[in-house]
Amino acid sequence: MRMSDKLPALFQSTVNPALDALTQAQVIERLWAKDHRVWKQDPREIVDRLGWLTLQDQMPQQLGHLRNCVSTAKEMKVKDVVLLGMGGSSLGPEVFRTVFGAQKGSPRLWVLDSTVPGWVRQVTKAISPSRTLFLVASKSGGTIEVMSLFAHFWKLVTKAKGNHGGRQFVAITDPGTGLEKMARDYGFGQIFTNPADIGGRYSVLSLFGLVPAALLGLDITRLLDRAAGMAERCRQQEDAKANPGAYLGAVMGSLAKTGRDKVTVIASPSLATFGLWVEQLLAESTGKEGTGLIPIAQEPVLKPSAYGTDRCFVYLKLKGEKNGALDRAVQALAKAKHPVLQFDLRDRYDLGAEFFRWECATAIAGHVLGIHPFDQPNVQESKDNTNRVLDTFQSTGRLPEQVSSPPKDVAQDLANQLHPGTYLSVLAYTTPSRPFETAVRRLRQALMTRHRVATTFGYGPRYLHSTGQLHKGGPKTGVFLELVDRMSPDTTIPGKPFSFGTLAQAQAVGDLASLRAHDRHAIRVQLGRDQVATVNAITAALVPASSGRRRGTLKKRPKRASR
Repeated sequence: MRMSDKLPALFQSTVNPALDALTQAQVIERLWAKDHRVWKQDPREIVDRLGWLTLQDQMPQQLGHLRNCVSTAKEMKVKDVVLLGMGGSSLGPEVFRTVFGAQKGSPRLWVLDSTVPGWVRQVTKAISPSRTLFLVASKSGGTIEVMSLFAHFWKLVTKAKGNHGGRQFVAITDPGTGLEKMARDYGFGQIFTNPADIGGRYSVLSLFGLVPAALLGLDITRLLDRAAGMAERCRQQEDAKANPGAYLGAVMGSLAKTGRDKVTVIASPSLATFGLWVEQLLAESTGKEGTGLIPIAQEPVLKPSAYGTDRCFVYLKLKGEKNGALDRAVQALAKAKHPVLQFDLRDRYDLGAEFFRWECATAIAGHVLGIHPFDQPNVQESKDNTNRVLDTFQSTGRLPEQVSSPPKDVAQDLANQLHPGTYLSVLAYTTPSRPFETAVRRLRQALMTRHRVATTFGYGPRYLHSTGQLHKGGPKTGVFLELVDRMSPDTTIPGKPFSFGTLAQAQAVGDLASLRAHDRHAIRVQLGRDQVATVNAITAALVPASSGRRRGTLKKRPKRASR
């Protein structure tokens, strides 16, 4: 049985009317004409957010600037590149880092999108400050995490022997931002100003994604050519079924309206992090007005019996990978009458095409669902809550007291709240490690098997810039488990009255308050010295070892989310 990029006949009665409606309403033509009425009558945050449609045509003009940046890094004998960014500024580069890796003769790329002190120290210890290039990436030019990280590394560079000062820093931002001014004042080596009409989550094929990709040694022309090829196919107007972006968008949107709103991305091992990029794109674009697509990434792949009727599966298969076990698992899902699409990638550069397909599909799904796919109305709430917590800290010297639930109580709480149709989101404010991720994977697997629920996992504060919008503005079907590190030892932020640990704690507290304000069921657990043991204790309390509930798992170790 060979999977297809089209759904089987069983689901055509659901999807075909949506496709016909797209054609009749000339939605594809209007999308390319940048007609904001495809989504809403109000043009705000639509007319100035559609620049992603033509990036593959615009970005070749930046090739000279990109080559200059790469050659300068070689002249400086740069060994490492550290990207300081959040959300759309970090998730695309994370895909490039993990999928391609550094090419021969090119530096390593580190993606740092966290305020957790252990994570900051981990990257700091791995590099030599005088042999590192720092990419300071922020669309707004004032993201608190990015500015705090910049202060940390600027101090290290200026104290390092043999440093190149401002030459070791590169800014990527919109025109006229505070970051652009700061970069000029500090004498940054390069300043890249991105087209302003592109939202962060649609920016992977812009300078936010291409600068780190070029420094990794990727063939940017080849990447953009693949994107251009997909863009041309996504211009097909006569038949929406023949348009790859419109078809995927119609599938996701129409199935979500029937209850299959958990878009589950399964990927060949080397493509695992692509799901994290899709996660932000779908969650932040569609998770609002009480509806939305719930993206599921890097979830354990189990037997069909572990899944409810709320799933839609997309399998990204890379040619040449050892995909046999995944192929069999996906075929079993299709045989069990789950909706499954398969997209075959000839090589890693086909990611350029997939980036565009999913961007187009997300815009189309927004139309099908009747929502605005380019704004993020609930994201500011957690930021405001964080600022209030920091203000309290600065005036009292203390963070608000938080109740932490013991593992047995957490297990019982989860058992009471989770049922088919809901999903669990694990939100971890800690430093990535393989043992910790393995423990979370076991927890996800146990809950999937026992309750047939979808599960997600994100590191904080990264997820605030990814799935945070969905958590508050999307369907009220989420249950949230916040796991918080002790933040010890801590790390200071130069020029700030609070540390990285305090900032991370404030972000965790602020988001928890925001979730509860929206009547989301949220549980907080303070991780002890042995973080793995804490997570394992929850799993053990939920599923006794003798129950045999871990059978039927596809043995596949997850990729680390970042370094």
